Amino acid sequence: MAKRIQSWEVSDAFWERVNPLIPQPERDKEKSYKRIAGGGRKPIPYRRVFEGIVYVLRTGCQWKALPKELYGSPSSVHGYFTRWMKSGFFLSLWRAGLAEYDEMEGISWQWQSIDGAMIKAPMAQEEVGRNPTDRGKKRQQASHPCRRAWRPAIHSRNRSEPA
Repeated sequence: MAKRIQSWEVSDAFWERVNPLIPQPERDKEKSYKRIAGGGRKPIPYRRVFEGIVYVLRTGCQWKALPKELYGSPSSVHGYFTRWMKSGFFLSLWRAGLAEYDEMEGISWQWQSIDGAMIKAPMAQEEVGRNPTDRGKKRQQASHPCRRAWRPAIHSRNRSEPA
């Protein structure tokens, strides 16, 4: 019986399709470096990095809550995420998955539609009434004519005399 994996785990078959798409780091030829290539701390294996990114995206946890013992440093995994995002890795991964699904099942491109709302409706206030958290309040608090929320205990005092 095949081992069941969690939704945030990356299978070997999936990793074989993802690995060729991962951008490789390049050194700038015109820049002079103090260290030799390959010096310093060893990088995290790309599979662990990708599994960490999938874990954050599937579970919705914060980057700093990523289990360090499983995926490495959360800040390093986030750094890889931002670099790969800028290089277009996730877009190419999405396109490859879309093309593979189109070959397997076939996408009916004529029947695709999208719907969504990303902003608050501008006329919503008149239609739905006040904010639901304010509906239970009985009255507005009266404001003072001089627009202070408080009144001093003493109307006025002579500042040359001690209080």
